[in-house]
Amino acid sequence: MTEPNSTDSSRREFLKNTGRVAAASTLVAGMSPRAFASEDNTIQVALVGCGGRGTGAAANALSVDNQGPIKLVAMADVFEDRQSDSYNGLSGKFPDKVDVPEERKFMGFDAYKQAMDCLQPGDVVIFATPPAFRWVHFTYAIEKGLNVFMEKPVTVDGPTSRKMFALGEESVKRNLKVGVGLMCRHCEARAELYDRIKQGQIGEILELRAYRMAGPTGSAAVGPKPADKNELEYQIRNFHAFLWASGGAFSDFLIHNIDECCWMKDAFPVRAKASGGRHYRGDDVDQNFDTYSVEYTFEDGTKLFLNGRTIPGCHHEFASYAHGTKGAAVISTASHSPARCRIYKGWNEDDNNLVWAFPQPEKSPYQLEWDHLIDAIRNDKPFNEVQRGVEASLVTSMGRMAAHTGQVITRDQILNGDHEFAPEVDQLALGGEAPLVGDSTGRSPIPPPGLLLTPEY
Repeated sequence: MTEPNSTDSSRREFLKNTGRVAAASTLVAGMSPRAFASEDNTIQVALVGCGGRGTGAAANALSVDNQGPIKLVAMADVFEDRQSDSYNGLSGKFPDKVDVPEERKFMGFDAYKQAMDCLQPGDVVIFATPPAFRWVHFTYAIEKGLNVFMEKPVTVDGPTSRKMFALGEESVKRNLKVGVGLMCRHCEARAELYDRIKQGQIGEILELRAYRMAGPTGSAAVGPKPADKNELEYQIRNFHAFLWASGGAFSDFLIHNIDECCWMKDAFPVRAKASGGRHYRGDDVDQNFDTYSVEYTFEDGTKLFLNGRTIPGCHHEFASYAHGTKGAAVISTASHSPARCRIYKGWNEDDNNLVWAFPQPEKSPYQLEWDHLIDAIRNDKPFNEVQRGVEASLVTSMGRMAAHTGQVITRDQILNGDHEFAPEVDQLALGGEAPLVGDSTGRSPIPPPGLLLTPEY
């Protein structure tokens, strides 16, 4: 991997890797700067990626209250069953807000274009496909002048991060409102905790700790592909299992804990060293480790210690903490919501030491992120989370790469590295070949720390 020579050379590299941005600039140049387009005040929504997270995001969009009418008007996916299940669930729950006839249900790798073509500049498209496709879809959204909600992570390696940084800059120039699905940033409890930390209530932060230790999660552990299934479609359906599609379980699941700790620190780490391993997995063909342990270092030398585990029968913990010179803070307690943020004098979580706790119940951050996005669209407020979303995705990948290679990895190293997991992702087609090829038994290559220093497999 190469180190950046200067800001100018880094910028040239960004632009070299994002030629489509120039096209986006030309196509959008004459578009209206209106926040949303419909004459009857309706914001139209298209859903690209109809799995569980996409369906949930669409439900949150349609649940925004007292801000004017919103309708889901188009859907796109590569799997008919997922699109059908999503449509049936959403139309059943929001019969007056789902207007997606058969002719606006699109299938295939180009379906994202057809769905966005149903919108007008200023409408909203949801991206909830595997992260590998994020830069492809975002490029087209910019060309169409669409506001965007995209799920995290938004990148999985250095080259895609460079593309998304440049695309994010372009979206800001076009006054597009873009939300990124790091919903914890919209949590009211965490926001108050952040303010209290900035006010010095726990003193100077000395270290942070984060844990996501549970059993198998999502499609992180998968068995061999059935003989009658296409390899590409199998990998996309089980995208948590394959690094090219999602950055693996590490990127997709641990990013929230990493990002909420970085929020409290008000900085992103610049270096990571890590370890990890894989255990008694039988004939599973995925690429994930079962344990990850990362020491992140911020520019001032402060550490974030991250632990991830997906082994059945072990201690469960899903929480993040900050330790300061005056006390300790609970950033999250168990899962993402409710956070139940608290501050203690000293480092022990003892009721006798409790000095503040956010009152319950808490509003769902999944809903709040949509409330804030739609408010920004309707009232033309600045709202663009791309740069922060890419930064969080990049440092998450930095920790993953440190574990998979056994090396100390810096932010500059991974950002300026030349290994892109799926450089031709925009050319994939149904029934075609996958970016990842397994061995004769169908097993995918597993990262070998210390043996292969770059790329990760």
